[in-house]
Amino acid sequence: MASDPENDTYQWQSTVSRGSPTTSAIMFSAGVLGNVVALILLEIRRRKHPASLFQVLVTSLVFTDLLGTFSVSPLVLTAYLRNESLIGMSESGLVCQYFGYAMIFFSMVTLAILLSMAVERWLSIGHPYCYEKRMSKRCGYITIALIYLFCALFSATPFFGFGEYVQHFPGTWCFIDMHPSKREQKVFNIIYASCLLIMIVCTVLCNASVIYHLSLMYRRRKAHRSSVRRQRGHKRRHRSIAKEVEHLVLLGFMTIAFVICSLPLVIQVYISICYGPYKHNLIALLLVSANPIIDPWVFIILSPPVPRLLWDKMCKTAKFKPTQEKVRSIHPVLYQSNLPGDSGGSVMKVYTGIPGTPGS
Repeated sequence: MASDPENDTYQWQSTVSRGSPTTSAIMFSAGVLGNVVALILLEIRRRKHPASLFQVLVTSLVFTDLLGTFSVSPLVLTAYLRNESLIGMSESGLVCQYFGYAMIFFSMVTLAILLSMAVERWLSIGHPYCYEKRMSKRCGYITIALIYLFCALFSATPFFGFGEYVQHFPGTWCFIDMHPSKREQKVFNIIYASCLLIMIVCTVLCNASVIYHLSLMYRRRKAHRSSVRRQRGHKRRHRSIAKEVEHLVLLGFMTIAFVICSLPLVIQVYISICYGPYKHNLIALLLVSANPIIDPWVFIILSPPVPRLLWDKMCKTAKFKPTQEKVRSIHPVLYQSNLPGDSGGSVMKVYTGIPGTPGS
């Protein structure tokens, strides 16, 4: 396979090859606006109701996305405006090294938090007793701290020779060397891609398990719906299921967005190591950088008030039509009859079945 110019020609180039800051500026603005709005919605919800463990994890995810957007996007805009690559901004290459570190760090932290959210939902639905006894907001804070610590240490290993951050085409990106020649660099790339792949698979499995347990809960509720004594308990259970579905929908779409943004990079890392240089690295890097922009907008669109409002409207629409049919079934005496009138049309008479009233 032919050599990739991203790795050979542009690795040490001091100027930006091509491109415009317009796209980067739009992505940066959308990312900042989305994350700020999402944090405002979370703060409003926290003031109305005590924050749950799931909300703590969601807040940390949105905050991480906002921090990641501010960490790398201004450097891209500066590179375009000054027509200097990341290598050209610093003779020692510190800017490029920082950019690569931030890309690896925030990509791993984001997926690790998504995995934590999936595990939290899995424990809440599949193992409620263990969840109530052992899970709390404190566990969420500890988990976030451990995730940040592990990802920070792993992302720093290229500074000590285990892995390498290099500049990529068109000079506004720095990331791991996609075509490593040294054994240590190949091992680092494999570990990084494998960590992402394992977290993606575990997140999908946890979400699938949550869907399975929610379907079981719905079947049990439906089987005992005829019990009048447990009517109030069913209403509470119905609200609980609806809330879990809201969380699952939000988590599911965030997971889908991250899989779409991260899986191409994972595949490219494996292909580059096994079969040599691979083109279109820029596309995979763009997808990775787009995830912090997509996540907050997914939260804003799928925030519980939005799907709940749509669900209520659907229920009201569906409930309005059978109401008139139920009137006929409940009051069989009440019916309509079309009789020929004087003008050849039809006269509607309502039979109420009550003596002394018209039509009786």
